[in-house]
Amino acid sequence: MNILRTEQKFITETGAVIPGLEIAYTTFGNLSPDADNVIWVCHALTANSDVEAWWPGMVGDGLLFDPGKYFIVCANILGSCYGTTGPASVNPETGKPWLMDFPLITVRDLVNVHEILRKHLGIKKIHSVIGASIGGYQALEYTVMYPGLIQRLIVLASAAKQTPWATSFNESQRLAMEADQSFLGGDPEGGKKGLKAARSIALLSYRTSVAYNLTQKEEDDEKMASFKASSYQAYQGDKLVARFNPYSYWCLTCLADTHNIGRKRGGVINALKEAEAEVLCVGIGSDLLYPTDEQKFIASHVKKGEYVEIDSFYGHDGFLIETALVTDVIRKFWAKTI
Repeated sequence: MNILRTEQKFITETGAVIPGLEIAYTTFGNLSPDADNVIWVCHALTANSDVEAWWPGMVGDGLLFDPGKYFIVCANILGSCYGTTGPASVNPETGKPWLMDFPLITVRDLVNVHEILRKHLGIKKIHSVIGASIGGYQALEYTVMYPGLIQRLIVLASAAKQTPWATSFNESQRLAMEADQSFLGGDPEGGKKGLKAARSIALLSYRTSVAYNLTQKEEDDEKMASFKASSYQAYQGDKLVARFNPYSYWCLTCLADTHNIGRKRGGVINALKEAEAEVLCVGIGSDLLYPTDEQKFIASHVKKGEYVEIDSFYGHDGFLIETALVTDVIRKFWAKTI
């Protein structure tokens, strides 16, 4: 992982000022002489810049993101806790962590922060920008904000605008975090119990009832307590608490709720028409959080759009797990557009 540091003040979409930035990023491969062989990967909610680690089977010799052919870039997003400036970072003006004082940020802010990195790396064209879930939000915004820069957009399990359904999941998670008294009290170590509860809520949107009913099925029909499903929820909550910051989690759920590609652009449909890139939208038939109609909508309103659906037992998380299916779909898309 690399860190780009800049002392330049960053002005958010809402007008807040962040006095200087740190941007964490990871690259694979080498930039071509024409600086145009770039695959820019936009990560999801709690991931980081090391796409090789959180998306196994995608980066490597002969794989879809082949460092021998492409210059792969993945940058940690503003507001996260994996190296890029966020709520856990120290505010240089106070000498203390931002915590809940970190400003509301938007998907457009993520793009503008990563534009600083793009220019630093000397990238002139982006062969493909790819993102799933809120990474898809960023990839779509990037394509609309800089239509001449990006040649291909690949959106997986995402949407053109945050839906009330998705916002409701996020608000439920924030309510769970507020119930943890240590969270709103300004304790840098606070919010862990709330984050554990929030993760448990989120998991219900990431998977399906079919998956739970099979993987967490009890062998003992006489059991009346200590259920496998209960242990699984607690285990997954503890895993996130061990690796993620509660204040960043709060910040990023609020960020997701701001997503609206049509804001100040005359509506979603008008905004989608501004995308000049070749667009591939991939839906997952079992996705409860981002139903396939969301991806179909994007594909049908951009100038050059295609929709492909994959089937997965794993629901929304299928984009991370069905590596072979995702690879096949994108390879076919590239073959038609290169």
